[in-house]
Amino acid sequence: MTDDAIAAAYDARATEYLEIAGSIAQMDAADRELIGAWRDQSQGRMLDAGCGPGLWTEFLHDGHRDVVGVDIASQFLVAARARSPHLVFEQATLRDLPFADASFGGILAWYSLIHTPPAELPLILAELARVLEPGGSLLIGYFEGVPREQFPHAVVPAYFWSGDALSELLADVDLTVISRERRDRTPGEVSRRPHGAVTARRR
Repeated sequence: MTDDAIAAAYDARATEYLEIAGSIAQMDAADRELIGAWRDQSQGRMLDAGCGPGLWTEFLHDGHRDVVGVDIASQFLVAARARSPHLVFEQATLRDLPFADASFGGILAWYSLIHTPPAELPLILAELARVLEPGGSLLIGYFEGVPREQFPHAVVPAYFWSGDALSELLADVDLTVISRERRDRTPGEVSRRPHGAVTARRR
């Protein structure tokens, strides 16, 4: 599925999405703890890659961090700019980011890679690595399962990954995984599929 098709699908359901997952309070406490700890341990400018309506962008900004959010869905960006006019949001694909090499000390890709066809993910990881400083950190959130297996996501088809499979792809773009986790979601969360996260550092 193309970026344009994914963007159109999310634009069409933006209002619904914002109702069920449009604030930090609706996010799992364990996600907030993980991302908050990663933010506080990261240095320099930060990128929220696939920022959606900007809730994690604002969360990363806590403590007055310099943060930029990018997304392909125009309606999400409208919501993000209205909620956080003090932050910068740009419409861009993760395949071709409008930033110079080594622009960021930390990049968050929280469930923003799940719709990428597996064969195309290495290209996006290479682009994220390009804009990450040497020693910088990338945090990826994803659905844990059989790597590259497609499943029927509520908006558009998505793909499962595993820590092992992502570690291999990240190594190919000079990123070393320094931590990873897997946990089951609890009843009442937006998604009950198992969660995975990896943190990688650029060599």
